[in-house]
Amino acid sequence: MRPSPAEIVRTLVAGRLPALAHLAGSTGPHQVRHATDPDGRVLLLVPALSDLATALAPPAGETDVATALDVLDLPPTAGAPSLGRAWVSGWAERLDGDEARQAAMDFATTQPTGDLLDVGSRFQLHRFEVAEARWEHTGGMRPIDPQAYAQAEPDPLHAAEAGLLADLADHHAEQVAGHLRRQLKLSGAESPRVVRIDRYGLLVAYGRPGATRRARVSFAGPVADVAELSRLLHPMLCPRQAAA
Repeated sequence: MRPSPAEIVRTLVAGRLPALAHLAGSTGPHQVRHATDPDGRVLLLVPALSDLATALAPPAGETDVATALDVLDLPPTAGAPSLGRAWVSGWAERLDGDEARQAAMDFATTQPTGDLLDVGSRFQLHRFEVAEARWEHTGGMRPIDPQAYAQAEPDPLHAAEAGLLADLADHHAEQVAGHLRRQLKLSGAESPRVVRIDRYGLLVAYGRPGATRRARVSFAGPVADVAELSRLLHPMLCPRQAAA
């Protein structure tokens, strides 16, 4: 088992990675703070006095602006492969009143910031429903059905992935390597290590220098959160205690 392309795009767009916004009629991309609401709609937190706010102001007689969001994955550790790049687009519209307040709460779920308290004065919130989604990976571009994107859920481990990998490497490297050698039937000369974690399993790099290979170790089912992952990994990290 592994994440579907729709799940990967939804994870990348969730709001934990830097993003660029490309706007119709605007020169060059704009750096933007973003998040998504429970339906996968993209929320943009924009300073009221900024080039981005000006670019998001619709032409006379219109209510929205064609907008594309570009999000590149940042591998959590050296040697880890990238999940690629997500492109989502739609028509961004400024929110006011109750819609802006609800969107601020949705934004805070992923990206809590005091600037949300100033929405309506120093900051604006804009939102667009994803009409088109694409996943760029290993040199190719794959279209993602917008409905599949909306129905997918961001990976619950993505925000904590870098910390989880650092903990495994710094405090449990010997136990992890031994467990993975047994799981993958590797020789003692090979040094397997976990380079990515998602709700479905572990991506493992192993082999000698210059001849690195990768394999997935799948969980029995998708995990819901970090606490469930910790329980699942406990026998690997503390084999003697688990046996007792």
